[in-house]
This record gives sequence, structure tokens and C-alpha cells, in this order.
Amino acid sequence: MRCNVRASFLEVLPTGLDSTLMHQTRIMQFPTQNLIWWLPKNYYQVLAFMFAVKEINRNPSLLPNITLGFHIYNAYPSDERTLESSVMLLSGQGQIIPNYSCEKGKSMAVIGGATSELTFSMGSLLELYKFPQISYGLFDPLLSDPLQFSSVYQMAPSDTSLPLGMVRLMLHFKWNWVGLVASGDSKGEKFLRDLQEEMTRNDVCVAFIEKIITGQSLDIGLCQNFVIRILYSTAKVIVISGDTNSLLSLTFTKSPYILVRRVWITTSHWDIAKKPGYIYFDNFHGALIFSDQTSKIPGFKHFLKTIHPAKYPEDIFLKNFWNSAFGCTYKYGEADEGVCSRNASLDTLHLNYLDIIMSDQSYSVYTAVYAVAWALHEMVFVKSEMESNIDGNKKVVQPWKLNSFLKNIQFNNSAGNLVVLDKKRKSVANYDILNYVTFGNDTEVLVKVGEFIPQAPLGQEFIIQEKAVVWSTEQRKPPQSRCSIICGPGLQMKAQEGKPRCCFDCAPCPEGHISNQTDADQCVKCPGDQYPNKEKNQCLPKVVTFLAYEEPLGMALASIAACLSLLTALILWVFVKHKNTPIVRANNRDLSYILLISLIFCFLCSLLFIGHPTAMNCLLRQTTFGVMFTVAVSSILAKTITVVLAFRATRPGSRSRKWMGSRTPISVVLFCTLIQVLLCAIWLLLSPPFPEADTHSDHEHIILGCNEGSRIAFYFALGYMGVLALGSFTVAFLARNLPDTFNEAKFITFSMLVFCSVWVSFLPTYQSTKGKMMVAVEIFCILSSSTGLLGCIFIPKCYVILLQPHRNTKKSFKNNSSS
Repeated sequence: MRCNVRASFLEVLPTGLDSTLMHQTRIMQFPTQNLIWWLPKNYYQVLAFMFAVKEINRNPSLLPNITLGFHIYNAYPSDERTLESSVMLLSGQGQIIPNYSCEKGKSMAVIGGATSELTFSMGSLLELYKFPQISYGLFDPLLSDPLQFSSVYQMAPSDTSLPLGMVRLMLHFKWNWVGLVASGDSKGEKFLRDLQEEMTRNDVCVAFIEKIITGQSLDIGLCQNFVIRILYSTAKVIVISGDTNSLLSLTFTKSPYILVRRVWITTSHWDIAKKPGYIYFDNFHGALIFSDQTSKIPGFKHFLKTIHPAKYPEDIFLKNFWNSAFGCTYKYGEADEGVCSRNASLDTLHLNYLDIIMSDQSYSVYTAVYAVAWALHEMVFVKSEMESNIDGNKKVVQPWKLNSFLKNIQFNNSAGNLVVLDKKRKSVANYDILNYVTFGNDTEVLVKVGEFIPQAPLGQEFIIQEKAVVWSTEQRKPPQSRCSIICGPGLQMKAQEGKPRCCFDCAPCPEGHISNQTDADQCVKCPGDQYPNKEKNQCLPKVVTFLAYEEPLGMALASIAACLSLLTALILWVFVKHKNTPIVRANNRDLSYILLISLIFCFLCSLLFIGHPTAMNCLLRQTTFGVMFTVAVSSILAKTITVVLAFRATRPGSRSRKWMGSRTPISVVLFCTLIQVLLCAIWLLLSPPFPEADTHSDHEHIILGCNEGSRIAFYFALGYMGVLALGSFTVAFLARNLPDTFNEAKFITFSMLVFCSVWVSFLPTYQSTKGKMMVAVEIFCILSSSTGLLGCIFIPKCYVILLQPHRNTKKSFKNNSSS
């Protein structure tokens, strides 16, 4: 055997073989993982590799006249052993001599790297020679660095959407208190960072973070401490990410009596399947697994039926696998003929040996073989510009030349899926959500319960069949993984000081606010025309109301006003009928008529306050009330002045006689009324009253009323009447004991006392009431003050006129005067 010094890999064909003949070229080295525990699932990646090679060799349109061959190298969990296998791969089987090769044929590419660490270890050496390396493990952004790993290609699609998918799962089941476990490598650190950012954006809190350092995960003490921390955590849901070597799945099986009843969210790259020899392994029952969506490879299941150690005697891995899978030795005897017969088939094994759905890594391996085959096909038959050196009849191919074709390769595999190795055009992964279920008879099954497709239309990207999920909890329903209880409708979250925002207390919504959803950050205020119900979870429309004639209060006030106005009109008729009697003529008969007429309008103006408020009503009600009461009070003031003038006129030589007559009292009434009219006119011009809907006074009603426009103008008009009333009261009080037969100053004093008492008490009551009651209070004051004037001044006179007419004569008055 001739050994050639090689700075690079140039030879591709065995020496002396005619290039025109069918020839065999070894183009791939397939490393597999050698774990302390035998993982049968990994061997299916080898089988997928073998199936792809056989399928390509049978395809006449792909690599015609070329037969693919392969070597399988074992990959160990240590960097030293991995580098040893890589040097052996470059130097030749059984040879560890750098830059020397004693092989007759040369490899063109390496398919391997179930983990990022394995790819890093191999790539550190293979990258020196620009040797193509295709990784079929979990996608790692660090491997996409064109400077450090220009010859490394990843088959797995980008998993940047994986944190988003996991958070969508948490949000669907309302989990906001979640524990995180990941490997302590760079991949695990990036996963934790991305997942925490996504959780923060969606208000999901991290209960705890555990990092498992590679190489220490199998330590029993660390495992026990890890289990204890999980048991004491209030989080019922835990996300665990990493590969099988770096996490605790195998160590858990050493503690069969420890049951960690939690919902585990993980990926298919972490193997949680049962391991042979361990009868009880229920810790991950009910786990939810995000698995890259793969398509079924046509013919692969049939190919598994043809696999048998007798058919591949040189495959030492198959012998070990067969012995582990069927619990027998490779040697066949009569005693184990029923179990290890030649008719035994891999497709009869349980899930712990065979995935019913092809695993994503096996699918990636299958696709990787085709990617290399298509790249080689392009290099040999399409491009045809590759450099060649002729050494006799031997054609030497340079492996690094394959890189330019791998970067641009694009094809559809047998499942109809587009395959692209370009790092810039890497597609985003779609995920199936699988439910891992174990049974008491030591069997297990993976059930698809949903999927996450990031690029699907909004609302269709995440689908979960909640009823199909089997949970690990005793209640067989989704657990509540929360730091605090759910705040139901009508409540809002109140943060707990010094704790994450997921830890909160539930506080009732404030007045006028509602929350119609769970875990509301803050309650929402109802619109002005709505109010919250008793549960404060719904806004109800407010009922429009006002002081109407139809309701009891409005009907009562309107009836009283009508009756009193009718009574006043009756008294006026009595006075007109008896206008020539002494008691009517006393103290100015015309003023009595004016006062009675104004009182009729005072009673009737209260009706303007009842009914649906309109613009005209609002303009008239306060101004009419002000003017009519001003006429009434100024008439009383004029009466009081008349009493004083009449007493003074009786004195000899008094100048008050010239003021006696009908013009002076009428002038007082007109002058005082004119001032009030001017005040009301200014009020209406500058800030007139207008209709208003009061939505705040009563939380269940919208009260229609009138806004005075200017409160100052309203109180100014009211104050002016108060000044007139106070003046009348003062003059009448001083003249109450004047010796005059027709002196009605005492009655005026009492009437003004009633009037002032009513309106003084009106001010604070009016300010403290709202809505309809405020209107009712003003109507009551109008009616009561008007009634006070009517009763104190005119009722005694009507008593004399109607019931004691003998006292309503000149003779009677003279007798009273002389006495």
C-alpha cells in the first residue's frame, strides 16, 4: 500500500481504475454518538443514512456510473476522542497520522454532529482543510459564522421561533410562572436569553433557572439537589432544553421512586424515551415536545423490515442494536429462536426503540445524504469545470471544491420538500407538538396534539387540541402554574412589592370601572352613558331620566302648584268682588291685585321645572321665576312703604301726604322689577342656561336637566330678591306696632320671615343635592315661599271677608280705631 503525503485531499479514484467504468467513491463519514447508556434511537439515524445511500445508488438519473460508499465512525462525548476520530477519518481507517493517508479512496464530505459540541470539535480540525461537514443536529447560530465555519452546513431549519412557540403554549394554558432548565453551554445560554425575552414581552415570569454543566449532569448529588429544588418550587411547568448528553434524563431513571409531577416542555433533541433495563420511568409522562415537522420518507418503513444482522455481518453497530432491542445475543440457538429469529423485524418494536413518526434527526440525515449527492452531481456533470490531475488512469477530485456547490444547492427531496443549504436563505422551522405518554406495561407513545407554524396567517399559526393532551397531574387536566391566583372579572391585579409582576394580589375595581377578563392589569372606566353592574364585570346602559309629570314626585309637585295657583286666583276673585270693602281698599288695593297675580305666576312657573328639559324651558324657568318673585317681593315692599307713609301722613303738617297715592307704590314695583329684568337680560346674553345630560350624579341614570350657564348670574338674581325680601322684612318689622287700623305690617313681617327662612335653607340644600332632587328642592322652595306669602298676607283678610263680614264695615273699623 502506498502512502501519499497530503496537504489537501486530491485523490478520488483508486489507482489504475478506468474512470469510464462503474466505480465506487467513498464520500461520507458518518459519526454516531457513543453514550455510556446505549441509545437505540440513535441507530435509526444510521439506518436513515444507509437507506438514502441505497436509494441514490438505485437512481439512474442521479450520479450515473457513480456508486456512493460510506464509513461509520464513532463519536465520543469528549473532545479528545472526537478529534481522534476526525484524524483517523482524514488519515485512513486505523491510522492516526496527520497529513498522511494510506487509503485507496478518499472521502468527499462528513455528515455528523448530532450536537453543536460535536460539530465544534470536528470542525476545529476539518475546517483547516475546508473539508465539507454537514451537521444534522439542532440549529446553532454560531455554526453559521462564515469566517469560523465556512465549510459547515446545517440541515436543521432555523429555530429562532421556538421560544415564541413555547410562550404561545404557555399563554394558551394561562401559565405565567414557569421554571427553566437548560444546558450550560453557549447554545443553552442563548436559548435561555431568547426565551426570557419572549416571556417578558408576554408577561410570563421565570420561577427559577437551572443550568446543567456538561460533564456534571450525571453526578448523583447534583441530580438529587436538582430534584429537590423542583419539588419545592411552586412552578408546575418547566421548560427543559438541550441534548441528551448534557441533561438529566438518564440520571432520573436511577431514582425510580422520585416522582416529579410537573409538565415538561422540551424539544425532540432531548431524548426522554424509556431506556432498556429501567422498568419504572414516569417522571416525564405528559411532557409536551416541540418536534421539527418532517415528512414521511417513502419506502423507509419497508426498508426497516429488511434490516437484519445476518444481512449486514460487517456492521458491529447493528449487532449491538439488535441485541439491545430484542434482548438476545447475535448467535442464534434453539432456546431463543422465538425471540431472535431471522423473521424478527424492527417495525415491530415499541416506541422506545422505534419512532412511528420518523424523527427529525433521521429526516435531516436522509436529506443531508441527498444534498451531498446533488452537489456532487452538479460538480461532476453540470459544472464540469472542476480541476483534475491525471495520474495514470486515475482522476483525483479535491473535496474542498464541493463547498461552492453545497452553498448553492437547491432541490426537492423525495418527500417533496425544498432543501436549501445557503445560510442566508435558511428557512424557519415548523413544529409539531407531541404529547409523551407512558403506560403501566412499560410502553410509551408519542401523540401529535398540535402544531406551531410561525409564518402562517395570524390566528392559524398555533393550534392545540387540548382534549387530546394526557396530563401528568392527578386531576387529568391542565395544571395551574401561577405565582398568584387568577383575578377574575371585576378584579384587577395589584403588584406585590419586591416580587415579579406575575405575583400580585387581586383588588376590586374602583367605582365606575369594570374588568371583563381575567388577570386585568387595570380596570376600564365605563363610558359616560353606561355604568358597572354589581359584579363590576359589565357596563350597562344608563336609563335617561328627568323630573317628569308621569312619576309620583313630578305629579305631586305639579298638582300642588296647580291647586295653589287656583287658590290664588280664587282669592283674587274674592278681592275683586269685594274691592270696595274697607279691608280690600286698605293698604293699596292695586298692590294687592299685583301681588296676587304675581303669586299666580310664581306657582305656575314651577311647572317649567317639570318635564323634558328643552332649550326654551331652560331659558325661561330661572328668569321667569326671578322676575315673578321680584314683582311679588317688590309689591310687598311697596305695601310696607305704604303702611309707613300712611302712618306718617296722619300727623299734622306731615310732608308724607304728597307721597300718598297709587303712583308711588306702583313706581317702586316697576323700578325694582326693571332691575331684575336687566340682570336676567345680561345673564341670557352672556351665559344663558342650556339643556344638559348629567352622567355623574347617579351612576345608574343619565339625568336630563338645565345648566344655569353662569352660577354667578343665578346667585346674583337670587341674591337681589333676597335683598328686597330683607328690606321688606326690616321695614315691616319696624312698622308692626304702628297704631293704624289697616296696618298689615305684622302679616308682612311673618310672610317675609317665612320667605327668608325658606330661601336661606334652600342654598345649602340646593348645593348638596344633584339631579332630580335638586330640581325638586327648588320647586319646593318656590311653592313653600309663595304659599307663605299667600297665607300670611291674604288668608286672614279672606277669613274676615268671607266668614266675618260684619267686621268688614266702616263702623267696625271706626270702633276698633277709637278703642
